[in-house]
Amino acid sequence: MADASPSAPSPGQPPGLAPRLLAWRVLEAVGDGAYADLALERELRRLPLPPADRALATELAYGAIRQRRRLDAWIDRLGRLPALRQPPRLRWLLHVGLQQLLAMDRVPASAAVSTTVELAKRQRLANLAPVVNGVLRAALRAREAGDDLPLPADPCARLALEQSWPDALLAHLWDALGPDRCIALAQASNQIPAIDLRVNRLRSSRDAVLAAFAAAGVDARPLDDLPDAIALGPRPGPLARLPGYGEGHWSVQDRAAQRIAPLLQPRPGQRLLDACAAPGGKATHLAELLGDAGSVVALDCAERRLERLESNARRLGLGCLQPVQGDGTTWDDPDGFDGVLLDVPCSGLGTLARHPDARWGLSPASWNDLLPLQAALLDRGARLLRPGGRLVYATCTLHPAENAEQVTGFLDRHPGWRLQQTLELWPGADGGDGFYAAVLEPPAG
Repeated sequence: MADASPSAPSPGQPPGLAPRLLAWRVLEAVGDGAYADLALERELRRLPLPPADRALATELAYGAIRQRRRLDAWIDRLGRLPALRQPPRLRWLLHVGLQQLLAMDRVPASAAVSTTVELAKRQRLANLAPVVNGVLRAALRAREAGDDLPLPADPCARLALEQSWPDALLAHLWDALGPDRCIALAQASNQIPAIDLRVNRLRSSRDAVLAAFAAAGVDARPLDDLPDAIALGPRPGPLARLPGYGEGHWSVQDRAAQRIAPLLQPRPGQRLLDACAAPGGKATHLAELLGDAGSVVALDCAERRLERLESNARRLGLGCLQPVQGDGTTWDDPDGFDGVLLDVPCSGLGTLARHPDARWGLSPASWNDLLPLQAALLDRGARLLRPGGRLVYATCTLHPAENAEQVTGFLDRHPGWRLQQTLELWPGADGGDGFYAAVLEPPAG
């Protein structure tokens, strides 16, 4: 039964096992191909934790997923078998222990070692508990001696190990972005992302939301350069329990993403299209900017994601938003639109801090399918725009092939179209995600 899933903690277990067990489960799920955020959400439902333990489990799981490359390098150095030859469950359990020892100063070393060894004993890895104990104590001795991993001489390979990235992916970006930007991106990917909110001005105001948060003891501050944006302090707890959520007073949306919908310059009465709408942050933002007077067609291929979008629109009180299932590369509408938003599928390089598992699914070949899809969405979006309208092409990546080169190709295919404005936001520069946007206008008349 060595490959069975970890069981629930037993009564009377030592304190501190539950959050570490949950983090271990998340690492296993991600190792099997699950998305980190969905795996964490599922495990928190299975094993509800008090706020402090919930925060520890989240920090530990996400941190270990980000640092997979470095943690494997420590196993390679200290274990009898290299990381990739270890039984997967043991590999992920060692990651749980090593992440605490090497990257979480607030966790006592003795607790990091003892709880990880205890988990091995209680979760059907008792025969490997001595291995866990040996590797972790060797890592502790190395830490106390100030002995870190040896670094490669090549600057790109060194950055990959320091920032825990796949070698081939970072080498590709080193060439595509240049060394300075590649270094900045890799460093930003390991920062803890901010949690930002967008106030729904149709149901409240930023001052009212901040006052409600202050009364509830929630740490929050306004973002002065964005009229509806609020930044939450660390560890705000479950967001759905914060004041105003159920009443639709606000939505969760990164500060950088809040800059995209206004580029369409929405005006009440317009008919707008969000052609890649789910999960709906920008579609609902467009509806709010319209004052719920007009219409926003929210198009997406995935029915379940559209159901979630529709539920969120109801919570926010947005009647002008119309979810439609369809393929944005082929879908047609005879009436056309005053504005078209194309927030296209992309490599997500600007949101790697928010999605700690994403870097492990990317490779230099990842762009082979994305680039033709983005071009097809651009071409179809242009056909759906009315004369005098605006088309906004947006990505949450910084790769030039997906951004400026994609726009240049579109302009070459569509004579008479003009590039009116571009926006590039670098991840971490002001605490937000990385984004690119281009505002395109059709020929006059």
